[in-house]
Amino acid sequence: MEDPFENSAENEQEEEAKAAAGHFAEVAEVEKGSDADSDSDLETEGIHGLGEMVKDTLYLGFCQALNVVPASCFLRQENAPELNLQHRGLGPQGALALASTLTSNPYIKRLGLRDNGLCRAGAEALADVLSKNRSISDVDLSENQLGAAGVQALCAALRVNQAVQKMQLAGNSLEEQAAKYLADLLLVHTGLKSLDLSYNQLNDQAAKCQAPFPDITDNHLAETSMLLANIFLKVLDISYNGFGDLGALAVAEALKANNVLEELNMSSLTQDPLSCEATCSAEVSRNPMQSEGCFGLLKSVRDNPASALELLDFSDIEVNREFDDLASSVKVILPGLCIKKRAHRVEYKGVAAGLQTVPTHTCT
Repeated sequence: MEDPFENSAENEQEEEAKAAAGHFAEVAEVEKGSDADSDSDLETEGIHGLGEMVKDTLYLGFCQALNVVPASCFLRQENAPELNLQHRGLGPQGALALASTLTSNPYIKRLGLRDNGLCRAGAEALADVLSKNRSISDVDLSENQLGAAGVQALCAALRVNQAVQKMQLAGNSLEEQAAKYLADLLLVHTGLKSLDLSYNQLNDQAAKCQAPFPDITDNHLAETSMLLANIFLKVLDISYNGFGDLGALAVAEALKANNVLEELNMSSLTQDPLSCEATCSAEVSRNPMQSEGCFGLLKSVRDNPASALELLDFSDIEVNREFDDLASSVKVILPGLCIKKRAHRVEYKGVAAGLQTVPTHTCT
């Protein structure tokens, strides 16, 4: 999934070093001159208003108390709609200092904190922010070693304040317990529209299901199916989670009761067929499936003439003639469905190479 916060930060280290020295001096000067005329303070701060000066002072004071280097880029971006602090090495203490001013910040809409080693303590600090701030609607906390405890804190916050509409939690080593916290949240959070759980461990080891579908429970299928019980979620990314047959079947069963989900990414799963109900796009390319698995998936689409699918991508999977015949029959039922598959053409690759079969992609 494309990262909207990704920007270069090669020159930030030098600026943060200056912040550690210069801004701390500024804090001391403000404290020393607290009884002086406010006009002189405003002149010293230049373009900063009194409110911004107070917030900066609060943040820098927390940094000094917690013995962390201030993020100078935060001081520049605190009034912008997007705060990008990816790959900054903030750590739990840095997140705590940041939280001191984010709670009441009315400007920031998108918060990018990918890869900062926040861990549980950092997640808890940010959970306090998200429980109170009604401006932040897009949050990226991917690659932060949050664990189940961190997710639990975040879910508790989002139950209180449902302003967040998009949450990215990729690459946080999340397992069964974290999936349950998220599933419980989705049953009550009507505002969350997009959830990225890719590159975690929501695999078939998390098969102690207590989903609201008796047949799923009886078959001991994956806890992750509970995530699809939410009837407001439009985008769900659970790619690269190591799902096998049980996980795929759980998702397929849950989709039967979901007519809202528009995008479901299950790329790179170790699965056999699943049923696609009311999704617009299913990315299954580069899965370790053979023709049999592709055949079963396509058959489930054929048996669901009300399917909203617009694209099935099998472009990196070898398929057989039986699959081609089935694809043709599906196209008769669902003429608007594009089925991408690998085709082969024969062409020359150099004088000495002779004839070579070269894979190409076609859409039927």
